[in-house]
Amino acid sequence: MKTKQFSRQDFETAAHFIATRTQHRPTIGLVLGSGFGEFADAIQDADILPYGEIPHFPRSTVEGHKGRMVIGRMEGQTIMVMQGRVHFYEGFTMEEVTFPVRVMRAFGIDTLILTNAAGGLNPAFRAGDIMLIEDQINLLGLVGNNPLMGPNDPELGPRFPDMSTLYDRQLRHLAISVAEQSGIILRRGVYVGLSGPAFETPAEVRMLRTLGADATGMSTTNEALVARHSGMRVLGFSGITNEAIDRIDSPRVTSHEEVLETGKILVPRMITLLRGILQRWDEVA
Repeated sequence: MKTKQFSRQDFETAAHFIATRTQHRPTIGLVLGSGFGEFADAIQDADILPYGEIPHFPRSTVEGHKGRMVIGRMEGQTIMVMQGRVHFYEGFTMEEVTFPVRVMRAFGIDTLILTNAAGGLNPAFRAGDIMLIEDQINLLGLVGNNPLMGPNDPELGPRFPDMSTLYDRQLRHLAISVAEQSGIILRRGVYVGLSGPAFETPAEVRMLRTLGADATGMSTTNEALVARHSGMRVLGFSGITNEAIDRIDSPRVTSHEEVLETGKILVPRMITLLRGILQRWDEVA
């Protein structure tokens, strides 16, 4: 059930506030998932805004999410980076979860790169792999927790947006080329978004595989949905931090600590991949 509704003015108010705190005017936005915040630490000439200072902005409560906007330059591109995100399981509405994406669009961002920590459903995937998101299954949205429900402002996007080309083909091809050039094994697959915060049962893992999913996590799908609704190009990556447990009585245990620990292995690979994409951005601009 909806408990929070934002207007276009709310998005514009937040975007205007950010504009008063930085001289940068990026068109590329990134959202950094659990453990990937280190990428933002390397941004040059950075302006840093804690989420708590931005009007209406939700504040992250999860370890591994610093909760601040970092705006500056990297590899010749000006970028706006969310160093951490908020999640539905933290008690936020879908409108709050996707509020930052609306603000980024109001600021002038036209391309959004999403990253997340995910569990590997595909038996061929191993912890430490990076998966290029080719498509998604938004289970939260399909069962009614969809940020596009309610009145639609046509200035923000169409009432019935097409999602058949959700993840931009040109951007995906660039990512594949950069990975090959950098010697990074880049898996490809379908990401399924769940609510969390509990990890999946073995039966749920087997069900998700049957649905056609290769990786699963607790974010991203609704951010991607809102980004496309607003006309942004979308690129997404999942860092496989653990292999999903598909049988009962397994001696293995999945934990958030494991996710963050594997993230340390993934970070250099993800940073190399993202930097390479920015270096060759003119090919898709």
